[in-house]
Amino acid sequence: MKRLVINSICLIIIFYLASCSGTKNLPEGEKLYVGSDIKFEHKGKIKNKRALKAAAESAIRPRPNKGFLGIRPKLWMYMKAGSDPKSKFKKWLKKHGEAPVLISDVKPATTSQFIDAKLFNNGVFKSFTLYKIKEKRKTAKVIYTSVIHKPYTIKGIQFPEADNDINRLIFLSAEKTLIKPGSDYNLDLLKNERIRIDGILKDNGYFYFNPDYLLFNADTSETEKNVSLKLTVKKDIPEKARHTYRINNVYIDPQYSLDEDAENTLKDTMHFENNIFIGKADDMKIRPRVLLRSIYLKRFEVYSRKNHNISLNRLMSMGNFKFVRINLVESDTIAPDFLDVRIMLTPMPKRTFRSELDLVTKSNDFSGPRQNLTYLNRNTFNGAELLNVNIAGSFETQINSKEHIYSYSINPRVEVYFPNFLVPFKIRKTNGMYIPKTKISLGYNYLKRMTYFDMRTLQFIFGYKWKEDIRKEHELNPFTINYTSVKNKSQEFIALLEQNPFLKKSYEEQFIAGGSYTFSYNEQMLTAKKVQYFFHGIAEIAGNTFTLAKAIAGQPVSAENPGKIAGSVYSQFGRISLDGRSYINTGKRNKLVLRLFAGMGKPYGNSSTLPYVKQFFSGGPNSIRAFKINSLGPGSYQQSSDKKNAFLQMGGDIKLESNAEFRIDIIRFLKAAIFVDAGNIWLTKANPANTVPAFSFSEFHKEIAVGAGVGLRADLSFFVLRFDLAAPLRKPWLPEGDRWVIDKISFGNSGWRSENLILNVAIGYPF
Repeated sequence: MKRLVINSICLIIIFYLASCSGTKNLPEGEKLYVGSDIKFEHKGKIKNKRALKAAAESAIRPRPNKGFLGIRPKLWMYMKAGSDPKSKFKKWLKKHGEAPVLISDVKPATTSQFIDAKLFNNGVFKSFTLYKIKEKRKTAKVIYTSVIHKPYTIKGIQFPEADNDINRLIFLSAEKTLIKPGSDYNLDLLKNERIRIDGILKDNGYFYFNPDYLLFNADTSETEKNVSLKLTVKKDIPEKARHTYRINNVYIDPQYSLDEDAENTLKDTMHFENNIFIGKADDMKIRPRVLLRSIYLKRFEVYSRKNHNISLNRLMSMGNFKFVRINLVESDTIAPDFLDVRIMLTPMPKRTFRSELDLVTKSNDFSGPRQNLTYLNRNTFNGAELLNVNIAGSFETQINSKEHIYSYSINPRVEVYFPNFLVPFKIRKTNGMYIPKTKISLGYNYLKRMTYFDMRTLQFIFGYKWKEDIRKEHELNPFTINYTSVKNKSQEFIALLEQNPFLKKSYEEQFIAGGSYTFSYNEQMLTAKKVQYFFHGIAEIAGNTFTLAKAIAGQPVSAENPGKIAGSVYSQFGRISLDGRSYINTGKRNKLVLRLFAGMGKPYGNSSTLPYVKQFFSGGPNSIRAFKINSLGPGSYQQSSDKKNAFLQMGGDIKLESNAEFRIDIIRFLKAAIFVDAGNIWLTKANPANTVPAFSFSEFHKEIAVGAGVGLRADLSFFVLRFDLAAPLRKPWLPEGDRWVIDKISFGNSGWRSENLILNVAIGYPF
């Protein structure tokens, strides 16, 4: 009977999905266009056929209706709304739906010409494309067949002789040319080469030069299938394009409004300081020398577009201005070939206050509200310093518990960011596009966990943040202090710690003083790349300075005889974590995300365990989603299922984790996902209290946990609400032959569902 019910449900789902194909109510005599295929016919081997096919596919118009697995939800919404919707719901369906793309909308003869043009731009100068329409009962597709030859290759490129200043700069840049002999001819490559040369000329004062003033002459050889290129500067370019320009006056309007005219604004009263004219400012009164540090367009220097862009980016990265505009106009107060620079700054409000209220739900049944109050001052000491005062508070309880277990916390924090490096020595000014920053942070956290303990944590951080470019970011914190004290321990909590000496030791060693370095590499903003990479690495050490000082004083320390600072045992350890990801754009806004995380911490000297806050944990909405938060490991150890003590999970010294997630675009703001997660945590040495074995290279693969699931995400760009439903496929705490539990999956069994299905509700993507 149960099998019959399940089969019936599956049939209903299949029929529903079939109805979502959108072909039910097509106009009479019409067929739905479902896409095109491109085939190549050629003689001999063509090494870059994939690139040629991608170029040809880019010429295909129109695009078919969006869908996946034969389902077209946006088309179904449009068709369901009807031609003249009356109700608000049907009007909404019509607005967010997608009109059908019919085979009659396709012009295959014209598209064939576009395909040949694309192939021509990629070195296939003599191609011709035929087409055939392949029809089914309600759908149709077009098959394009292109007869092609081996693409022409570049034999070489000749640069102009250095007979004038422009040609001399072009000639000197020849070593860095993008055009390499032996590569396939490509029109986009020639365009990029012109842009490269134009950039060099603009960095040397040729403000009015344009890439269109460069001309490539091509000489082709039919027998050898190659092309020789000769680069020249057009003879009829404007006279201004032949002149180098210098900077004259620099005007700054720190109170510019987009509603005002720039000319009129700059006529306001200005004063001259440090070779710059600076206008009045009402609220955001940043000291002129602070602005001057970010302005690389200097009086009487040759104009450089690089310095132009550096100035623009650094002013924006200060975080004090909504908009920054830099206009250059020919100066009328000095000799010809001079430019006046007009920098218009639209300030953000100096002070802002923000309040946030969240409802937090965890997979260990703890839930409750969280309040966040933030005050920002963007010019605290008139030097573009950012002051961030934050007070957070939270309350959580186990809703399904009869014992009314709850906790609350209060977390005030003060941070100040300075728009430069604060160091006791002078450092050379860099030409980076982003302003380096110094961070000073002081935070306090009070956590009251009823019937267990009171925890107080004081944290101080002094460090530096800087960006090399749009992808690479560094953070160095040479001074980090974290002091935690646990008071008012209940007898029940003490008894729990006595049962687990490893956990007890983790809670004892809570004085951390050391430093850390973080490096981030992120290509996600490079939207044109098909494969975008991300890397985040953190390395930190603690306790070495104290141990060295005690050794000099003749007081050697060890884990058995630990040293103390201010009456507290200090931690000594090294820790590193590496997080690498690949974002693979598969077309139609779908994406495959692969992630690998590896982390290891090693206590030594004064410590036998890592501090609890520095241990690794696995399981939860941003980890292995088929297991409750922090519930996995170490190794084959099974954490206690007692929800009352869910916050006392054991951590590990080593963490390995991998994730694969395929993200599917359904409609504009709704996305689906299919994912698989695997990983676990381990200890570097065995824990005799609960017989947890140490990490072993020959055995760790047997203790990998695996889970899989599906997700639904409401992606509003500025806010992402995520629902992930997952189930375990492999449980590492079971006997070795029984750890794979795929054959135990039974969605129709309520007992299996309550024990295995984990619903994760979270904000933002997991990675």
